[in-house]
Amino acid sequence: MSDEDIPSKHHATTIASVDIDPQTERTLVRKFDFRILPVLAVMYLFNSLDKSNLGNAKTAGLEDTLHIHGNQYNLILSIFFVPYVLTAPFLGLLGKRFGPNRVLPCMMLTFGLCTTLVVAAFDFGGIFAIRWFLGMAESELARRLAIFYAAQSIASAFSGLLAFGVFQIHSGPLAPWRYLFLIEGCGTVLFGCFALWYLPKSAAYAQFLSPEEKELACLRLQIDSSAVVDEKLNIRDAFRIFKHGTSWAIIAIQMCLGVPLQGVQLFLPVIIGRLGYSPVKTNLYTVAPNVSGAVVLLILAFASDWTRWRFPFIALGFLFTFIGMVIYAAIDVEKDISVAYFACFMMTWGTSAPSVLLDVWYNNNIASESRRVVLTSIAVPMANLMGVVASNIFRSQDAPKYIPALVTTAAFGGAGIIFTLLLGVWMIMDNKKRDRVQGVHLQAKDIPTENIQDGPASEDFRWFY
Repeated sequence: MSDEDIPSKHHATTIASVDIDPQTERTLVRKFDFRILPVLAVMYLFNSLDKSNLGNAKTAGLEDTLHIHGNQYNLILSIFFVPYVLTAPFLGLLGKRFGPNRVLPCMMLTFGLCTTLVVAAFDFGGIFAIRWFLGMAESELARRLAIFYAAQSIASAFSGLLAFGVFQIHSGPLAPWRYLFLIEGCGTVLFGCFALWYLPKSAAYAQFLSPEEKELACLRLQIDSSAVVDEKLNIRDAFRIFKHGTSWAIIAIQMCLGVPLQGVQLFLPVIIGRLGYSPVKTNLYTVAPNVSGAVVLLILAFASDWTRWRFPFIALGFLFTFIGMVIYAAIDVEKDISVAYFACFMMTWGTSAPSVLLDVWYNNNIASESRRVVLTSIAVPMANLMGVVASNIFRSQDAPKYIPALVTTAAFGGAGIIFTLLLGVWMIMDNKKRDRVQGVHLQAKDIPTENIQDGPASEDFRWFY
């Protein structure tokens, strides 16, 4: 690619008033939707498959095959999140430095290999070590991000469907659950090789775009959220994001989200297993709740983009999971199987949507790419760190009702509702205060991003809530 094909970075000072042809913009967006979004969605699908297939394998005798007893299964789940959280900030910075087109596929190749190696594990120590390295390898607007994240729910549904078929293999040399890891791990490695070859470093390097489209892509990114596109990473300036109280509020909400998100993803087969079905049917019956979760995610994301509101839909997602957990804990599951199964649907409705919309919400309010990378590299791993909590509240001694786990998960969901509503209301009030001081009425969409690189310190800044 020649240098003249790469848009320069002088756009940051020239976008205060720009007219973009709607038809040209739609053509550009369609190119990204058809060429980049599907690849990223499939990558995330494999990521979710490799992270959540342990719950499916548990129903097919993994514990018996590997002689796992007591709380060792919980430890296997927990250990994944320790390196995941410790390495995520550094991998996020590596992505900024070398480009996500290189870092993400390399991580994908690594966690695909780790998943495949589970086939060779024959005791607790072997799978424990593999889960450690898997955690290291996996650490990594609203409508399209929702499609990207919907792959997680689809992955959980596909994993249940795949497990339904694989667990009926009884004639091979391996235990049925080992075939699940073999198939998913090899598929991940193959697609990782393809992604490494296919993905461009950024819009400026996308060969399927014309020079004019590259210019427009950088301009749209700048208008939407970035004061400077492809800005050079400044560590000292980036960490100033934590001087803002809202950053800590976002982290608190992420932590509240982590327990329901990881709990449902890891233990839905166990929760549905209480309904009394065979292991094969249990995995089959995880499909419908996960598919409905993806549908609700898309509905909430489209509604959020249409209304230009974020926090009400985040709170609504928390509410779905909260209600689902409360219903499941309160009823006699064996007598009210239909109600219990409906509660499983509600659990999935409120796990992915808050995660998607929360990421979009704080990114909408941060114009600096470097600050955005740093906050994401801390906040998202904190949500995943709560997977340690989720992994250890579903204890074997609490089976089959798991009341402490259900109550704990509901409590985190309830706290998430409160924190989200408080932050959203505060943003509305702060915007009104800024309007009174300036004697104008402005919204976030009215402010050019190059004027608000300093965030809330800028008098022109308005919150996107």
